[in-house]
Amino acid sequence: QVQLVESGGGLVQAGGSLRLSCAASGGTFSNYAMGWFRQDPGKRREFVSVIKWSGDLTHYADSVKGRFTVTRDNAKNTVYLQMNSLKPEDTAVYYCATANAYPLITSQGYQYWGQGTQVTVSS
Repeated sequence: QVQLVESGGGLVQAGGSLRLSCAASGGTFSNYAMGWFRQDPGKRREFVSVIKWSGDLTHYADSVKGRFTVTRDNAKNTVYLQMNSLKPEDTAVYYCATANAYPLITSQGYQYWGQGTQVTVSS
């Protein structure tokens, strides 16, 4: 059983930046690809980014490409999402999750999920 805890969310003005963290415990972190998803109330959970277990490959949704960067530190069992040039439409609860395959861009296939962290971008 893997436990994931996201942190780093908050309120930021449009154009600002935030860095999300997702700390993992209870499993072998380096065995998993790590994905980031987001969900606004009333909407489907949306793929944001994923990074391969080795950290050498990444994939992004078109909506965040060039603005968001995903990295990981396997020694710290942590994955990060650096979010720059934030827009009001980036407002959502952001979740991290584990996957045994890469790249998975739908929520199906991700086994373990964190509780989410709220990101709010004001205009």
